[in-house]
Amino acid sequence: MRREGTVRAAVRTAWASPVASYYLLASVTLILLALGLLFVLSSSTIYSLNATQGSSGGATPLKQFLDQGKYAVIALPLAILASRLPVRVIRAMAWPAYAAAVGLTAATYVLGESSGGNRGWITLAEGVRLQPAEFVKLALAIWLGLVLTQRQRNLGQLKGLALPLLGGFALLGLQLFVTHDLGTVLVMGALLFGALWVAGTPIRVFVALLIAAGSVAALFAQTGETRMARIQAALGMGELNDQLMWQITHSLQALGTGGVSGVGLGGSRSKWLYLPAAQNDFIFAVIGEELGLAGTLLVLLLFVLLAIGLARVVLRHPDPFVKIATSGIAAWLLAQAVVNVGVVTGVFPVIGVPLPLVSAGGSSLIATLIALGIVLAFARTEPGAPEALAARRGAVRRSFGVLTSGLRGRR
Repeated sequence: MRREGTVRAAVRTAWASPVASYYLLASVTLILLALGLLFVLSSSTIYSLNATQGSSGGATPLKQFLDQGKYAVIALPLAILASRLPVRVIRAMAWPAYAAAVGLTAATYVLGESSGGNRGWITLAEGVRLQPAEFVKLALAIWLGLVLTQRQRNLGQLKGLALPLLGGFALLGLQLFVTHDLGTVLVMGALLFGALWVAGTPIRVFVALLIAAGSVAALFAQTGETRMARIQAALGMGELNDQLMWQITHSLQALGTGGVSGVGLGGSRSKWLYLPAAQNDFIFAVIGEELGLAGTLLVLLLFVLLAIGLARVVLRHPDPFVKIATSGIAAWLLAQAVVNVGVVTGVFPVIGVPLPLVSAGGSSLIATLIALGIVLAFARTEPGAPEALAARRGAVRRSFGVLTSGLRGRR
């Protein structure tokens, strides 16, 4: 009993620390990144071997894993740099980031290449493709943080919502919709509503916007054969030999095969070309097959902890810009995770939305890590956090000084 009381007291003390958000977010991010790299390795080897067979360089089973590793090496320093930026610098980047987002979406429309029914990729060099939509989400979150902060008192009136809704979201959303990237538009919608909620939009206005957004989404869903086919497949109305039904069926089979404890790391059968996109959009199914229910619950727990860390920054930080931008990033990442898991489990129709930090994809990984780096920068400026971090750095330096002096004394 005494030991339990001591543990509870230690947990309460740690949670009350002003740097709890910072360390929680950093830890969960690194764990999800490591887990993602592990399962990209596990799920992509057969696809990489099949894709590179007969190429001039010979078959390379580690190609997609090595590509993901290179993206992680690029993204981590950028995330660390972002985590050291002052809030004023991030705020000053809002309009330039939004302008860049408009330019990227326009470039996607002009230069974009189609894949999976979406024209959302731009080839930068041989074997290197950029997905601008991932960076558009990041730019939109920061921009909404600035604009909604400036208009908080007028969010109950049309003029207060005109710029963020019509001038901001609608411009980017329509450009992406033209490229048939409805999945990204839906995630951006979640980002917008997350930012509006924390900004203090009145309930009546918020509900009206939700109804309008739902009506528009339903209308768009009926305007494309591919979108309707995906919805029918999710409802079990598609043909059994249809590619979309094939994905959902084999995803559920993989999850069912895993049982409680899984077939073992690397033992997935579905990744042997049975499950399309096993290394990106359907990687959660491979995790369920190899690690079972325990593995999927671990991933879900990590996203719950990520949500707690993000919510803690929103609740504790006094700056409205930080609150709104963080809520937008939180809604983006968590909505994307919910949609991805829902697609894999057959709850939602197939939408090309990756599992943040886990699925293969360079643009998604880089944009997500930069976004979390920005939130870490916010967490570093929570009340009491700068002093606590400085004190810990001082303690580490003193400990290192004592250690090195002891080693010199022995010589």
